[in-house]
Amino acid sequence: MIANRVNNIKPSFTLEMATKAAEMRSEGIDVINFSVGEPDFNTPKHICDAAKNAIDNGYTKYTAGPGMIEARQAICKKLERDNGLYYNPDNVLISNGEKQSLFTACQALFNPGDRVIVFTPYWVSFPEFVRMADAEPVLINTLANNNYEPDFDALNKKTKKNIKGVIINSPSNPTGGVWSENAIIKLLKIAKEQNWFVISDECYEQLIYEGKSISAEKLNKDYNIGATVITCMSLSKTYAMTGWRIGYSVGPKNIIKAMSKLQGQATSCANSIGQKAAVEALLGDQSCVQLMKESFRKRRDLMLKKLNKIKGVSCKIPDGAFYAFPDFSYYLNRKVNDKLLKDSFSISEYILDSVNVVTVPGDGFGAPGHIRFSYATSSELINKGINRVQKALSMIEE
Repeated sequence: MIANRVNNIKPSFTLEMATKAAEMRSEGIDVINFSVGEPDFNTPKHICDAAKNAIDNGYTKYTAGPGMIEARQAICKKLERDNGLYYNPDNVLISNGEKQSLFTACQALFNPGDRVIVFTPYWVSFPEFVRMADAEPVLINTLANNNYEPDFDALNKKTKKNIKGVIINSPSNPTGGVWSENAIIKLLKIAKEQNWFVISDECYEQLIYEGKSISAEKLNKDYNIGATVITCMSLSKTYAMTGWRIGYSVGPKNIIKAMSKLQGQATSCANSIGQKAAVEALLGDQSCVQLMKESFRKRRDLMLKKLNKIKGVSCKIPDGAFYAFPDFSYYLNRKVNDKLLKDSFSISEYILDSVNVVTVPGDGFGAPGHIRFSYATSSELINKGINRVQKALSMIEE
């Protein structure tokens, strides 16, 4: 029999949709995939060259559990340069992707019966990380009209109910929302007052189109708030390195040490070649980041323009990441081909079956009526794909 913990968690809808797109493409179907949560660019050449050199020079062995000292030092330099944060290598843990960083943080911090705040819409894995620690996710709404910042009235009602921590994500997957300094500061103050751990997922920190990146820990330090913050970051989105599986977490030494202890028994260390490439990514030429960011901005604007022209569809401007999160509620409970579109799953399924466009239903993110579209694809495919979506929706009964 399979362990109960497997039945207690939900599958990753984003990975399921990406798998479905790959299967369709392998069958020769002309599918357009808006489900992808990764840049469509190749990893920049100077980073690939560093990896090749690492192989040629024999960097193919185990590394120290927390990561190569050289790579952890590079992360410290990056954090000082980009985020105004000052850490020592002992405060850094390199993992097999930021996803492992987040998972391990939850394992290290939460006990059975603890309750952890997760804001909706959420990245699909946040509640499951909490459940895998035998803790309970407590879902709190955000305000769509205010960059998906927390509904603090709803949050305040939960503050005295055995809460152990909170997970925040700005810029957000799936909404692209970027929280203001005031919202982050307000949340940090509550966390300090209530003695919560704050896990801050900042994997899209370099992909902000209006304004600058604001790290929660930077605000925590600048305003002397004193909350306990574990910051998790990634090379995947910034440097188009999703398949390399290199992410990292920084925080108080005792927490990083506990996380390293867990990770050491799970995966030993992150891969050595990826760590050498990470040094070049973090300390080498950064112009590639700006070039990719400008491409994403242009694609975002194109996708928003086309989505907002579709009857009944509305989409707010995402200030970060590379996702649009339009509202398709207008089409709920309508019929097409004698089938009732009862939720976002059925709308996404209908779009896929009728015009071969893959999207991710908002119900999987705790946001009924919404659908996530990734604009990490070419302008040509955005034009072609949204035209197909518009055609599919035009066939739905009034």
